[in-house]
Amino acid sequence: MEKGITFEFYDQIREVLGLPETDVDSYSPLVLAYMGDCVYDLIIKSMVVSRGNKQVHRLHEETSSYVQASAQSRMMRAMQPHLTEEEHAIYRRGRNTRSVSAAKNQTITDYRRATGFEALVGYLFLKKRYARLMQLVKIGLDSLEEKE
Repeated sequence: MEKGITFEFYDQIREVLGLPETDVDSYSPLVLAYMGDCVYDLIIKSMVVSRGNKQVHRLHEETSSYVQASAQSRMMRAMQPHLTEEEHAIYRRGRNTRSVSAAKNQTITDYRRATGFEALVGYLFLKKRYARLMQLVKIGLDSLEEKE
């Protein structure tokens, strides 16, 4: 069997733009959540677009159902039993951080749990633990499908 080539997306971004190596462990939970929000959005948009060509408005509606705080909160509850101690610590730091913005149409519990979720996603992405990131996101997405 032929070995596959691993494409390190974040390495490509850093190399092309000449960005320095950084200590991911020094980032605040809100910085990790900021990055995680973007990464998770890309994952979901990739999934939604792969389901077929649709009007952008329809794509947005489908994407919104996955990226809202209540959905991320439900995903996080399903993922928690599968987290390592390190991952759980990152999640807790994100969840317990007070953010500047308030929850919009979401409970504060869902909003905080979603912030922890996004912090964990950002952390795993920046640590280049792509397989683990996708494993956990898949667990979360599967839990959303079960509830429908």
